[in-house]
Amino acid sequence: MQEDFLHYIWKHKKIEINNLKAVTGETVTINTVGQHNQNSGPDFFNAQLNIDEQLWAGNVEIHVKSSDWFLHNHEQDKAYDNVILHVVWEHDTDVYRKDNTVIPTLELKGLIDKTISENYEKLFVEQDKWINCEHDFMSTDNFVLQNWLERLFLERLERKAKTIELLLKESQNDWEAVLFKMLSKNFGLKVNGDSFFSMAKSIDFSIVRKTQSDQKTLEALFFGQAGLLNKDIEDTYYLGLVKEYQFLKQKFKLENKRVLPFQFFRLRPSNFPTIRLSQLAGLYYEHQNLFSKIIETNHIGDFHKLFKVTTSKFWETHYTFQKESKSLKKTLTRSFVDLLVINTIIPLKFCYAKQKGQRMDSEIFKIATSIISERNGIIDAFNGLKEISKSALDSQALIQLKTEYCDKNKCLQCAIGNSLIIKQ
Repeated sequence: MQEDFLHYIWKHKKIEINNLKAVTGETVTINTVGQHNQNSGPDFFNAQLNIDEQLWAGNVEIHVKSSDWFLHNHEQDKAYDNVILHVVWEHDTDVYRKDNTVIPTLELKGLIDKTISENYEKLFVEQDKWINCEHDFMSTDNFVLQNWLERLFLERLERKAKTIELLLKESQNDWEAVLFKMLSKNFGLKVNGDSFFSMAKSIDFSIVRKTQSDQKTLEALFFGQAGLLNKDIEDTYYLGLVKEYQFLKQKFKLENKRVLPFQFFRLRPSNFPTIRLSQLAGLYYEHQNLFSKIIETNHIGDFHKLFKVTTSKFWETHYTFQKESKSLKKTLTRSFVDLLVINTIIPLKFCYAKQKGQRMDSEIFKIATSIISERNGIIDAFNGLKEISKSALDSQALIQLKTEYCDKNKCLQCAIGNSLIIKQ
């Protein structure tokens, strides 16, 4: 028996609440169970109970055994002086207040529905499962599942919003500067995301504003800060970038000591940082006030048009500075733009609306559901249990479910886990 399960039972009143009696015989009537406390101190604050017809307001503490009160040294902690009821699975000793009166104890053993206990045990008893409910995930009610996925999607946006809010604080609320950093990170994808992010953070966005009228100047800025212009290469384009970067470095007093190394190993050539940096330069060369345009755009087709940018001429016949390749116009693909919308645009729109005191959940849901589901190990595994992930909203929600609930055994805080526990 776990305390988390007893918290769940108390919070949701999953016991026969009529004719409750403390172990010492007092009648207990639950008016309100109190506010669940996730931090230190009693488990539930501000509960209201009638104990033998006397109304009590105070805190409730929950343990597996009554003696855990002393095991956790609560008798020495003033935070527990206002406990009005001790709720336990098994009562094995009395617990006293400082005035030597007994704190009423409610023993739950025998009060919890046997089916609920068995369903709970079933979730956690088997080992070596990908997720605790993998044998029953398919049977989850579709209505419960869809509503839970929408909530998880918003939870994931809230988590991403914290990163954006921190960047806003660092940039004195410059949304364009935050967009640049977030876009840069996602242009680097998983392998080079941190490197691209560190490159973007090494450049004050005012410098991007001053140089974005010339694509080659932007490329020199990005390649130079990325540490990709320090080789001995005899090429006119390359030498031109080196010369331009040296000028920019001196003019703007640039430093790149904290920029992380860029990786080429095991990447498709189309994802080489050289190509992505040139495309990023092309994006900012094509669009002034990009953030405003993004806020005004609400359809995925329009985002595909907005991000229809390509590399400079040199990169049409190169993937690296040294080696020439077959001529190919390297435009941002629809699938790549979808990833930018999922990981940058939607979180920024959400955070911007939140800061303005507006709600645009329906608009964000519409964008997310118009993008095809991502494919990765987590999504494929969930789809193997139940074909569920159709859109980006679903895939983002399932990533949140796996990383923040399944991996942390938070089944009691999960709508799916709850539905399986109370299933008859």
